[in-house]
Amino acid sequence: MRHAFDADFAVPAGYVNTPSIGVPPEHVADAVAAAVRRWRTGADSPGDFDAPVRASREGFARLVGVPAERVAIGGSVSQLVSTVAAAVPDGARVLVAEGEFTSLTFPFAAQAARGVTVRETALATLPSRVDGHDLVAVSVVQSADGRIADLAALRAAAEAANVPVLLDATQAAGWLPLRLDWADWVVAAGYKWLLAPRGAAWLAVHPRVLDRTTPVAANWYAGEDPWQTVYGLPLRLAEGARRFDLSPAWLPFAGAAEALTYLAALDREAVRAHCAGLADRLRAGLGQAARGSAIVTIEEPDAAQRLAAAGVRASVRAGRARVGFHLYNTAEDVDRVLAALA
Repeated sequence: MRHAFDADFAVPAGYVNTPSIGVPPEHVADAVAAAVRRWRTGADSPGDFDAPVRASREGFARLVGVPAERVAIGGSVSQLVSTVAAAVPDGARVLVAEGEFTSLTFPFAAQAARGVTVRETALATLPSRVDGHDLVAVSVVQSADGRIADLAALRAAAEAANVPVLLDATQAAGWLPLRLDWADWVVAAGYKWLLAPRGAAWLAVHPRVLDRTTPVAANWYAGEDPWQTVYGLPLRLAEGARRFDLSPAWLPFAGAAEALTYLAALDREAVRAHCAGLADRLRAGLGQAARGSAIVTIEEPDAAQRLAAAGVRASVRAGRARVGFHLYNTAEDVDRVLAALA
């Protein structure tokens, strides 16, 4: 058991795979276990999960720096991005980063029959290519290698060209301090750095693009009062971002409520310094330059095998070993990685 940031984590030494799956604090796992116990005895009713959903919505809003009333809930990034992709006009031109995670890009590529085109460009050149497009979609932190997008430059370019921006904060929210209230849409999944169970995700929608987002999964839970929109027509959805809500998967949101409330209460600059500091310590040991990102990729072709042999839990993305450092990681984990690769 490790104790970090006022929480206990049953995470083994050498676990550096948060970019794939985050390990919850004990109190988050306990909340899910308690929900399972209630489920198996029929102790819950559907309305009992309204409070956890609301808490997760508020926690996500705080973590990405937007008002809570802008936040819709869902089950995955691709499902929420599809509400944006379905609303782009016929023939729209969408700009994305080269090698971007496909849950962000495939929903737009799937609109090809309407003449929608998706153009890739290098992450570094993305701000300079904004003009001439109808939408930009990019991850705040790249999944494959941890590079951080130049959000200040992107914001300036997008505002100058009047081009809306969709940001995926999945690999950023939870360790990187964020203030993304300027973006048109902000999406993230909860099972990585947000330490929630898989099956919970969020989408922040700026008021100026409410009508440029389509409730493709319109359902009873997206009503202003969900308990009054269970039966019958006409369509009656919430006025604000909640019109894009997906009926929640109860157990994931039982954990997400605890996880996001916990993370939102932490000193986010201290969290960033801890996570990025460990990553940069590893980079220094590998002869790489500091980058200030919590994700590190390792180029050696046999790195993944050597890490696994040393008991290091990592992943392979884009042909390279990938590791990441979160609240529960320590210098011991860095040293273990370096020893495996020495």
